Amino acid sequence: MQEKQIYSTSAIAEMTNGIILAKFEKTRMQDARSYQSEAELENNMINNLTSQGYERLFAKTNEDLYVNLKKQIEKLNDVTFSKDEWSRFLREYLDTPNDTMIEKTRKVQENYIYDFTFDDGHLQNIKIIDKTNIYKNCLQVVNQIKQEGSHSNRYDVTVLVNGLPLVHIELKKRGVNIHEAFNQIHRYSKESFNIESSLYKYVQIFVISNGTYTRYFANTLNQSKGNYEFTCEWADAKNKVIRDLDDFTRTFFEKRVILEVLIKYCVFDVTNTLLIMRPYQIAATERILWKIRSSYESKKYGRVEAGGFIWHTTGSGKTLTSFKAARLATELEFIDKVFFVVDRKDLDFQTMKEYQRFQPDSVNGSKDTKELKKCIEKKDNRIVVTTIQKLNEFVKKNPTHEIYDKQCVLIFDECHRSQFGDAQKNIRKAFKKYYQFGFTGTPIFVENSLGGDTTTGIFGAQLHSYVITDAIRDGKVLKFKVDYNNILPKFKSAEKEYDEKELKKLEKKMLLHPERITEISKHILEVFDAKTHRNVVYNLKDRRLSGFNAMLAVQSVDAAKLYYEEFKRLQNNLAEDKRLKVATIYSFVANEEQRAIGEISEEDFNPGAMDSGAKEFLDKAISDYNNYFTTNFSTAGNEFQNYYKDLSKRVKQREVDLLIVVGMFLTGFDAPTMNTLFVDKNLRYHGLIQAFSRTNRILNKVKAFGNIVCFRDLEKATKDAIKTFGDENSVNVILERSYDEYINGFCDEESGKRIKGYTEICNEILAKFPDPTEIELEADKKEFVELFGELLRAENILKNFDEFENFEKIISDRQMQDMKSTYVDIREGLVNSRNSERNEQSNVDFSDVEFEIDLLKTDEINLDYILALILSKVKESEDIENLKSDVRRVIRSSLGTRSKEELIIDFINSTKVSELKNTEDILESFYSFARKQKSSSISKLIEEEKLKSGSNHFIEKAVAKGYVDYAGDELDSIIPPTSRRQGAREKKKTVIMEKIRDIVDIFVGI
Repeated sequence: MQEKQIYSTSAIAEMTNGIILAKFEKTRMQDARSYQSEAELENNMINNLTSQGYERLFAKTNEDLYVNLKKQIEKLNDVTFSKDEWSRFLREYLDTPNDTMIEKTRKVQENYIYDFTFDDGHLQNIKIIDKTNIYKNCLQVVNQIKQEGSHSNRYDVTVLVNGLPLVHIELKKRGVNIHEAFNQIHRYSKESFNIESSLYKYVQIFVISNGTYTRYFANTLNQSKGNYEFTCEWADAKNKVIRDLDDFTRTFFEKRVILEVLIKYCVFDVTNTLLIMRPYQIAATERILWKIRSSYESKKYGRVEAGGFIWHTTGSGKTLTSFKAARLATELEFIDKVFFVVDRKDLDFQTMKEYQRFQPDSVNGSKDTKELKKCIEKKDNRIVVTTIQKLNEFVKKNPTHEIYDKQCVLIFDECHRSQFGDAQKNIRKAFKKYYQFGFTGTPIFVENSLGGDTTTGIFGAQLHSYVITDAIRDGKVLKFKVDYNNILPKFKSAEKEYDEKELKKLEKKMLLHPERITEISKHILEVFDAKTHRNVVYNLKDRRLSGFNAMLAVQSVDAAKLYYEEFKRLQNNLAEDKRLKVATIYSFVANEEQRAIGEISEEDFNPGAMDSGAKEFLDKAISDYNNYFTTNFSTAGNEFQNYYKDLSKRVKQREVDLLIVVGMFLTGFDAPTMNTLFVDKNLRYHGLIQAFSRTNRILNKVKAFGNIVCFRDLEKATKDAIKTFGDENSVNVILERSYDEYINGFCDEESGKRIKGYTEICNEILAKFPDPTEIELEADKKEFVELFGELLRAENILKNFDEFENFEKIISDRQMQDMKSTYVDIREGLVNSRNSERNEQSNVDFSDVEFEIDLLKTDEINLDYILALILSKVKESEDIENLKSDVRRVIRSSLGTRSKEELIIDFINSTKVSELKNTEDILESFYSFARKQKSSSISKLIEEEKLKSGSNHFIEKAVAKGYVDYAGDELDSIIPPTSRRQGAREKKKTVIMEKIRDIVDIFVGI
């Protein structure tokens, strides 16, 4: 009893009555020496759950789950369904034909009550989850449910809420890489979770654990959110991570906690993506709600101490936290109105659309305060979303409005931008019974305050913190790799200058000197591909280069103009596929006194206020943009704001390569595709951290850190900013290590382990595996895979260092091709043996090995390169067999072209390649050959499987898209009549899908 008490609500933050522990205390340790099998881990978890009040359900099939589901829904709603009524309830609502995972999630998160008409004619609300009284919900635990799809699977542990599987846990024994559990869930999603009538479509949360490490994540179709990088660890209010499965079970799976996470702390957004808040986001939300209630009860409203601020680092999801806090504040019975206050330019983005969905008339972006007044006065409007500028106008025009005497919560998103202005003071002065909260990633402290005002002075005490070092440790944001470049020594003195007055004098004479602008522009073009991984990964699906994109931050509008023109000039002579798509944006900046050191001046949406030269140039740049993207924007009226929105979207979609900015986009803009910031601008303190943080959003394994390339001497400014927003020891945590350390190795301070350098890894793999194609022993294969994975990880980091361009290769291109080919062969062999009917297993355990496939893709070789290689080899020699051997080696080293191997060899066999004169000839000849082969393959599949009409169009569309669309009814519509008994139709559908997928793999991009 004592042990359980530690994890119960009495141990939770004092007076908050929240679900996040104020301080986590580990009371018992797993004996590190004892072996624990997966089965033992599973049984131990089930025992822990039942001891916490979960009901143990013994069920083995999906059919058993349906039987239990009926009992639980009847119990929750105090009803009894007849057999026919239950069948109709399933058909009408709970298990509607063709319901996707998205629709199931919508039912749990939004449409959880259904008006059902019983056979006797009476209508009753039937709910699948009780969100008012969470203790009425029944929690059960079940394990080893078997389900048939394209493969037969057994699932480890599932938590049922009122009979619905809302949380699924996949376990691996201690010592096995936790990625294996993550990958297994993805296999189940493809093979059996989402088959027809599967209740597992209702799963909201996945938990993965190997006993030692435990993580959770949302069930979502969003591809980027489906990466391992988006899984999350559980933690207490002090950000102390709770990793061990026993500890995780006693905290995260405490009945109240898991129900509140499911009911209160999930967000199903406008893009149909399910998001689950992280522990620090929940902790902050709980602290705000506690502060409002305690301040109300002690009658402290209307004072600074009635509120506070949340310090969550840039990139940690502050807007989602503030959104959830504002929504939950509306549910407090004594609160009359909640104001969510944002900066003007934020109104049109996704989170604002969330408010529109929550309350259709809550958001109004116009300058007219009449609409805002109507919104405030509406009795059924609990929440008002507005800009600080507009709320200030309302206060000035309505000095005696009754709202000022009501109980109001004011939540400022990104409060560092406008906290010291007159608008904020006017608002605070007008409201009498307010509770004011601010969110910031970069608070204003005494050290970086100019007027003496600080975030604490304006908003009150710090209620919760999650700083950049926390986020880097948790893998929620990336480190920064900072380069300081002095391109031309004669301008060095100006680049080291910090004094604003001196900078003004030096700007035109030195910093904007044409020679300096030209050399920096050339340098950016030279390093751009390496920094952003542009043209490293070739996307055959849409035949365009991919990778990341970048921003160039400059000091002034004059600088933006000069750089933009120089990039246009330098790129005139470049081939089309080598040119960068460059865009720029800037606007009028009011001449206001700065209140904090390093503050980035906010640009207004009023380009008309700029001088005629700046406005005229901006119109030309927007005209170029219109030509790029067939749009029709300008600086006139609302068109400029529309340009801002469209540009924001295209940067996020990586349709713009380089964006030149002065102030816009340097704060509050999130684009995970951006990995590089070029800086020719003086940055300090929170302005520096804000600007740098445009690059450090997580995306995938290839994005190792945020690249910062400085053309000003910002080394001291960077260290000062890091110390201010971290601590004395933060520099080594936040900044990447040096080139020499990655080449020669280093000692990791946290673990005390020595990390091998790239040179050592290369020499070791060559010494042990001089010819990787001859590896036969399973143990050798495992050692090779582990070493080559180290090599890929080290190389992915080093590619971002300019010095690596001149590194003398230790492993030749031919050896590297063989290594890549062997690496993929071993992985495919393991996957095939796992999926085969015989399920042959290696006698060596590979479960603790993670294959770095994402990193392997960064060196993809495109089809055009291989065809050009064929042509060059033919000219060198007439030996076709040697030619085919060399070509096979290159093809097999590339994931994107491996499936095209036989197609390319067939082309060589059937074509007189020696008679082809140039690259254009071989490209035309191959693509003509390949298109005929594609038509033949499609026709053969349609005939073999007796597919229905429309099949040709469906397959061609799949090839064009690069994937087979499994969801929806289009694939179903081409399948020949097949019995549904014993899952025969589902298996037939899977067989056909796999055959179409093979065609897609071969012919995508052709």
